Amino acid sequence: MYMRLVQVKVNPERLSEMREFYDRKVIPAIQTMNGCLFAGLMRSDDHPDEGVSMTLWDNQANAEAYGNSDVYRNLIEEVKSFLADSTEWKVQLSKDLTLEYVPVVEEPVVKSYSVGAFKEGAASLHDNPQSMYVRIVAPKVHPGKLQDFERIYTNEIIPALRSVKGCRYAYLTQGWKNKIEVLSVTVWDSQQDVENYERSGLFNSLSDKLKDTYSELYQWKMQLKKDSGKKVVTSEDMAVEHYRVVTGENFGGR
Repeated sequence: MYMRLVQVKVNPERLSEMREFYDRKVIPAIQTMNGCLFAGLMRSDDHPDEGVSMTLWDNQANAEAYGNSDVYRNLIEEVKSFLADSTEWKVQLSKDLTLEYVPVVEEPVVKSYSVGAFKEGAASLHDNPQSMYVRIVAPKVHPGKLQDFERIYTNEIIPALRSVKGCRYAYLTQGWKNKIEVLSVTVWDSQQDVENYERSGLFNSLSDKLKDTYSELYQWKMQLKKDSGKKVVTSEDMAVEHYRVVTGENFGGR
């Protein structure tokens, strides 16, 4: 199975239009492509102007075929009208040779991942996708310890998540091009279930099981915090993001 994440910065005034566009144009278009199992539009709870389209595919070839298709290119062109201007500006000469400062539209960021270990819950993605809540954790794994990370995730993390209330799915993904980039993607019944999981301390406990596989810089940071209580911000910080699925559809039963 393969996962594609397309990240965009949406103009806050056009969020509702973006959801309508996804329902009306994106889902029907993706449904015509071979191998798509699920398509959903998510909105970040941590960054309200950030939207992510998550699609799941039966294999890499079908996912890449979609990414290289006119269907995808045409959808990207249409979606640009909903996107926010970036904080960067480009300078250009107008027809009368005066300088103009033009805001640059944020381009969608596309990331594709192979799905390795995964856990399926009692409820499937087919069951009311709009109620789902998604949590994405991006750990910094030492390049030489990827196999250890996957083994621990498969043998210890997934079994632990099976017993957590509200956890539908857990995916461990690895980047197609950047093989050391991994994501843990968990899909939940509700935001409340995620908050209960985080408050319980189980996430920290599970993270400790993987600590020996993290990058050396991140391990140093964790040890410093443990020894002295000091907090350090580094480029190796583990990113944890929360997303609310605003619309989506499962195609797996086609």
